[in-house]
Amino acid sequence: MSETSTKQPDQDMQRHTPRVSVVLPARNEAGAIGGVVRKVIECVPDSEVIVVSDGSTDGTDELAREAGARVLRHPYSKGNGAAIKAGARAARGDILVFLDADGQHDPTDILRLLVRLDEGYDMVVGARQSGSQASIGRGLANAIYNRLASYMTGHPVADLTSGFRAVRAHLFREFLYLLPNGFSYPTTSTMAFFRAGYSVAYEPIHAAPRIGKSHIRLAHDGARFLLIIFKVGSLYSPLKLFAPVAATLFFLGAGWYGHTFIAEGRFTNMSALLLTGGVMVFLMGLISEQITALMYRDTESDTQERPQ
Repeated sequence: MSETSTKQPDQDMQRHTPRVSVVLPARNEAGAIGGVVRKVIECVPDSEVIVVSDGSTDGTDELAREAGARVLRHPYSKGNGAAIKAGARAARGDILVFLDADGQHDPTDILRLLVRLDEGYDMVVGARQSGSQASIGRGLANAIYNRLASYMTGHPVADLTSGFRAVRAHLFREFLYLLPNGFSYPTTSTMAFFRAGYSVAYEPIHAAPRIGKSHIRLAHDGARFLLIIFKVGSLYSPLKLFAPVAATLFFLGAGWYGHTFIAEGRFTNMSALLLTGGVMVFLMGLISEQITALMYRDTESDTQERPQ
């Protein structure tokens, strides 16, 4: 009798494969997780809700399970990206929806993202509107990210760093090996989708203030700013990032050489350093471009063969 009752839920789970799996990465979100999970189930009742507890120590696991979520637990904190990857691997739905577990994102917006996805897009990102940024500094940084990404891709990017998104599961899993374990998975996945030729759309949303304490550290965030800038470039088209830097160094070197030649009749070490630096940066960009092309070769081949 006990054995039969134990197997029955597993058999039911195998018979019912959800269309949508909602993944919530959570680390010590006891103050918000229960309400968020219940709201998700209310808004998308046929969905599979997965909470990935990233080393939580405040009862997040139990509260999420009581609210009706399937809980995956990391024995220690591995990072937001690692939680996203764990949830994506475990999810059974054809569509993955990612949102924060801290109450910033409104689960009712999930339906709007799904509607846009049904229009033929491969990924739909919830784009935070003005007033939804956590601080002026982060809002400014995100604006710079968006402008850089728009330049790199040639498409308007409304919110490069939003963690609220709906995506086709089989396409998202193609890029799991690229995703970092830290907080920049939205940047990486968005640029990877653009690079592979998949369709990306943005749906305006409003993000509320988070419940509980933020896990973002300002000093650490500042260091990540430059890293993300270079990651955006290297993920999409490295030469678009390296070529302007190389050209600037080269023309500075040529200009300084012209000045010193006219004024002093000699070629200075500074001119040599700038000119050499410009050439080296350009060559690094060429090598990075070739590496990026090889990295996406299989994905681009699959895109061409995929029926439209």
